[in-house]
Amino acid sequence: MRKLQFLFTILGFFASPSVSILSAQTPNPDADWVDLLTVAPDVVLDIRYATTNNFMSEKVYDCGECYLRKEVSDAISRVHKRLKAQGYGGLKMFDCYRPHSAQWKLWKKVPNPQYVADPRKGSMHNRGSAVDLTVVDKNGKELDMGTGYDVFDKKAYIDYTGHPANINNNRKVLQDAMIAEGFRTTRTEWWHFSYTKKSYPISNYQWKCE
Repeated sequence: MRKLQFLFTILGFFASPSVSILSAQTPNPDADWVDLLTVAPDVVLDIRYATTNNFMSEKVYDCGECYLRKEVSDAISRVHKRLKAQGYGGLKMFDCYRPHSAQWKLWKKVPNPQYVADPRKGSMHNRGSAVDLTVVDKNGKELDMGTGYDVFDKKAYIDYTGHPANINNNRKVLQDAMIAEGFRTTRTEWWHFSYTKKSYPISNYQWKCE
């Protein structure tokens, strides 16, 4: 009996490391974050929640970085190249992945799901699959989209009919490029697009600031 116990102890000793190795190799849903500038280095970043230039008038992020899931960052890179091929300067990013903890800060300021996703359900931003962005010309100037970023007004709706033709055309340029790469629009915000080709879990991943 003692010999059997000894044998089981030895087998358990050699078996246990393989369990931890398998656990270490389990896919991590937070392991596929990509800094957008590593795949599209000339995209312009204007991450508003890393400044006080936003609807809250306060800084939400410690620093302005644009992290996205790998498939999403690749798609954004293709959109950027598509716009440049059309003679534009490319994309300017206002917001990318947003940690779930930051979503609560926005919700406390504007607890209206028409404009800010309820953090109890989570935002596409919290999943790393939504972006807020615009188009710039070759000189880096933003195209006129009729309103600024994060304007909670019907003039920011994509179906608002009171804008002149040049603004409608600018919005169409952005929408066509984004939809072609698998993104969908949001009715109340001309700047917001969500990736549709893959789903991701809510995350509170925090990027490092240099």
